[in-house]
Amino acid sequence: MRSTPEGTTGELDWEVSEGKPVSAWLTGPDDIAGTCDRLTALLPELRAALAEHGAVHLRGLPLKGVEDFARVRDVLIPRHTPYREKATPRSDLGSGVFSSTDLPPSQPIMMHNENSYTLTFPGLLLFACLTAPDEGGATPVADCRKVLRNVPAPLAEKVRAVGWLLRRGYSEHISTDWRTAFSTEDRGGVERYCADNLIGHRWQDDGNLRTSQLRPGVIRHPRSGEEVWFNHLAFWNEWSLDEELREILVEEFGRDGLPFNTAFGDGEPLTRDDLEGLRAAYDAATVRERW
Repeated sequence: MRSTPEGTTGELDWEVSEGKPVSAWLTGPDDIAGTCDRLTALLPELRAALAEHGAVHLRGLPLKGVEDFARVRDVLIPRHTPYREKATPRSDLGSGVFSSTDLPPSQPIMMHNENSYTLTFPGLLLFACLTAPDEGGATPVADCRKVLRNVPAPLAEKVRAVGWLLRRGYSEHISTDWRTAFSTEDRGGVERYCADNLIGHRWQDDGNLRTSQLRPGVIRHPRSGEEVWFNHLAFWNEWSLDEELREILVEEFGRDGLPFNTAFGDGEPLTRDDLEGLRAAYDAATVRERW
């Protein structure tokens, strides 16, 4: 349904629909400079809606390319954070704009929090669709306050108490190599980064790298103080892999040699039931808008 939430200016036309992110329609300027001026004035209203709903789908912008998107981004997110400890392939489109993840449509990407495994992570994310697919195509999002409420209580309490553990293997063959992940050719630079960022690391005889890092899995929002589910615990767990692929990788490399795996912070592995409980918690909180 279309509505104008209480306390808003009326310059945005709001739409709230079940199963979709709340949408804000901007009408008026048909040039990017005028649009950026309007967005600057409307930023408090947009940020208030974002705090309430967790995600806002902003529509009606006259975006004609990457440069226009970058100008809008700089209004909505004036401070940027680099992509650290790279894990997935992304294309640099210019102006600090990247593709989300360069994977084929047949490979689903499980819900996660961007860079939850790093000590410095983005507080805001902005996605745009410049060329819509002929069919399908969406950016699913989930309010992690709702995810936490949906997580089975014993599992949530366990993560609150001990956090979560990420183990990574860097390789040119089955995952991202360490040079790409850390943007350096210098092993000493990688070691210093790991020491500064509380990452255990071990060089292997073949020159590849394995790391482990302990992180909190439930944190408080820095502005509202609300608890949120914040981790990659399900996304990079072995049970999230296609079953046939998982069996092949475990047989070839062993569970300790997987390119990615997660556990509870005390080292206890997740069970298949744990993973299914997390998947259900995400599904219940996920909304999506087809492009």
